[in-house]
Amino acid sequence: MIHKITILLASLLLVIGLSSVIFVDPASAVEGGAISGINSAQGDGVPTNFAGGDGSIVRRIINIMLYAIGVISVIMLIFGGFRYVISGGQKEAVTAAKNTILYAIVGLLVAIFAYAIVRFVIGAAIGTDSVTDI
Repeated sequence: MIHKITILLASLLLVIGLSSVIFVDPASAVEGGAISGINSAQGDGVPTNFAGGDGSIVRRIINIMLYAIGVISVIMLIFGGFRYVISGGQKEAVTAAKNTILYAIVGLLVAIFAYAIVRFVIGAAIGTDSVTDI
């Protein structure tokens, strides 16, 4: 039963995550995003800025991934809390529920730190002084 609920929640998360990618503004290429990426290529075909001019592609991918990880963590926190409530005082069930909650929090913290590191590295690679420019 728990396996079926886990599969259902994972499927729901996948649908929600992919739907955010589908509803992207299609007019962004007209605004010059594609042109700036084309213009950033050097004569030998090596781009001067791997992040696509202003880094919007990389930023969008990172934001989508962080959003998905955040949603997964919240779902796992709720699932762990639900398991804790229905454990009925059984030591094994309480321990498993606490571990689920702990791992969800640790996963969220790791994702936040990874996000900060990636933003710092990309900022250093494209030469921006401020992380808000990434």
